[in-house]
Amino acid sequence: MPVEPLSQKEIEDRLAELPGWSLDGDRLTRSYRLASHFAATAMVVHIAQVQDKLNHHSDLTLGYNTVSLSVNTHSVGGAVTEMDFKLAHRVEELAAGHGAK
Repeated sequence: MPVEPLSQKEIEDRLAELPGWSLDGDRLTRSYRLASHFAATAMVVHIAQVQDKLNHHSDLTLGYNTVSLSVNTHSVGGAVTEMDFKLAHRVEELAAGHGAK
């Protein structure tokens, strides 16, 4: 089944299920604060593993004690798709285990 862009309404409905995530232009975004640089680095590695399993990758930024993600689907012209929300949900699931806020 081909990946299709989501409508604005579909995006808004799905964002309601993901506190902290937002739409910035044509990308889903989220930033997390962690206890230390090491904790943030560990979370980046864990996100990278999930992205490889999903074969769907975000722009991932590591700060001193922060991790930021920005994602859309390049294969449909940079639109937001269900793939982006699947990744966002997986990141949310792992974030708590890293103490991310």
